[in-house]
Amino acid sequence: MSDMTFENAMKRLEEIVSKLERGDLTLEESIKVYEEGLQLNKFCSAKLDETEKKIKMLVKDKDGFKLKPSDDLG
Repeated sequence: MSDMTFENAMKRLEEIVSKLERGDLTLEESIKVYEEGLQLNKFCSAKLDETEKKIKMLVKDKDGFKLKPSDDLG
């Protein structure tokens, strides 16, 4: 999953949800795509957490945005 983008992962998650909601998969197929969905959810959550940390590092001052010193993160 290292080369997957957040957008691609979300698109695949939407496909999985649609498949599961249709209810036409066998139990084994449902379990397989559900497990894939869990992995994609974990991937997306990690990407969002990473992005949130990056955003928190930015602070606005009179000259625009700058990086916040790392010791101020928290």
